[in-house]
Amino acid sequence: MPNPETPRHDPAPQSGIAAVGDLNVHYLDWGGEGEPLLALHGLASSGHWYRRVAPFLSHRYRVIAPDQRGHGATTQASAGYDWQTLAEDAVRLMDHFGISRAPALGHSWGGHVASNLAMRFPDRVSRVVMIDGGFQDGGLLPEPTWEAFRQRLAPRLVAGTREEYLGRLAANLSFCWDEDLAEIALTMVHEESDGQMYDNLRPQNHAQVLETMWSEPPSVVLPRITVPALVVAAGPRADRANSQFSRQREVMVAAAEKALPYGRVHWIPDTIHDIGYHKPEELASVILGFLAED
Repeated sequence: MPNPETPRHDPAPQSGIAAVGDLNVHYLDWGGEGEPLLALHGLASSGHWYRRVAPFLSHRYRVIAPDQRGHGATTQASAGYDWQTLAEDAVRLMDHFGISRAPALGHSWGGHVASNLAMRFPDRVSRVVMIDGGFQDGGLLPEPTWEAFRQRLAPRLVAGTREEYLGRLAANLSFCWDEDLAEIALTMVHEESDGQMYDNLRPQNHAQVLETMWSEPPSVVLPRITVPALVVAAGPRADRANSQFSRQREVMVAAAEKALPYGRVHWIPDTIHDIGYHKPEELASVILGFLAED
């Protein structure tokens, strides 16, 4: 498996805005002469999620990570959180950059967007990598109801002042925390006049995302993907191993592997959902190995 080179240059990407359909899409671009690589973030996240991973990929690929609609610094659209529109957003961004075809990465919910992009526009995606995402299927829950699914993926708790918000994250991620994660985390939220922090993704738009995930689950999407696909799954840390949550994730990952006609799974052990924060170099190595295959 190819190993990512230690970055020898300033890893900071260029930031820009692209007029894409009805959106002004904010994106990060690590540049370079390599093949373009589209990197899609997860729910209530931003393109900055890739800031630890991209430098290990950018010696071979030009990594472009947009803030998807309603996220980060991109337009807060009131609609368009269905898979078709989200996939079209990605295609329009590729058109903006003159990219005819490229591999697509997606973390968490972004894995669902990337898999739908590959399924709906196979001529635009050469390979797809779903980073601990793309397999969350409400129909496989112990209680496979809309209410159970909605509660499982309810908006995270973002409360308190900036210092309190960052303090909770620093405590939860103490094993990999540094100032860059504070910077990344602040791109996903905003501060209101009352001094309290709130997700950039509005609750009504979060609700639309969940409705789409429930109505068009992976069991419908994954069997129709005709390009090579990889699910990179996060093996739980010791304190969560053998929990009901972890066992249920294993069921969903196995179902995804079975559903993908040209796909497989790679587990990264002893990590967290945000693999890119905890083990960016190992994640990059897995991605590079998969993209280099014939």
